[in-house]
Amino acid sequence: MIYRTKLKKKEEVAEGTTAFYFEKPAGFMYKPGQHIDIKLLNPRETDAEGNSRIFSLVSAPYEEDITVTTRMRPTAFKRVFGAMPLGTEVEFEGPFGSMVLHNDSMKPAVFLAGGIGITPFMSMVREAIYEKLPHKIYLFYSNRRPEDTAFLKKLQETQKRNPNFVLIATMTDAEKSAKPWNGERGYIDGAMLKKFVSDLTKPIYYLAGPPLMVQAMREMIVKAGADEDNIKSEEFAGY
Repeated sequence: MIYRTKLKKKEEVAEGTTAFYFEKPAGFMYKPGQHIDIKLLNPRETDAEGNSRIFSLVSAPYEEDITVTTRMRPTAFKRVFGAMPLGTEVEFEGPFGSMVLHNDSMKPAVFLAGGIGITPFMSMVREAIYEKLPHKIYLFYSNRRPEDTAFLKKLQETQKRNPNFVLIATMTDAEKSAKPWNGERGYIDGAMLKKFVSDLTKPIYYLAGPPLMVQAMREMIVKAGADEDNIKSEEFAGY
């Protein structure tokens, strides 16, 4: 279904990464982890990639706004999208996607995110906590530096308040940061998974990001001992 909505707010959530808050149209319903296709209306410039992009919903269904977040790359779409004045109308279609939290709370959920691939997991974590779901959730979240890590502070605060949520944030270039970093370092790998998840055969795994990253993550967790039937993924190009 196609909806129209207006931009309410913009907020920088990491260096070069912006969250966009839109009015939630009447009747629009979605599940955490789903995505929409946003279309610009009569943009002042365009390119071969067209006037629409896929965005995971960062907001949870209980929230009054619908929120998306993106890295601000130098493309025609991102230039127009980033410069939109508040009140600008856009169209969107959706929701799409089936990467939603499993029902069996006896099986832990393991989310693996790199960079802006955090977006669907923000919605899933927020909703699970709001609904007081009993699932144990592990979020492995890799970035270059704390400055590049969208929603890091919010996620750290969420972990302090919720014993069922475990955040494992890791930095691959922490030494280049102007901020101190006392957490994990390096890329997410089998050893890091085993450090925090005692039995890798039990969880349901969720992967989101560019196709090559998702493929590499899938191969890594299967090699570490995960059951391939327990892996859900969404691939998005053009981050």
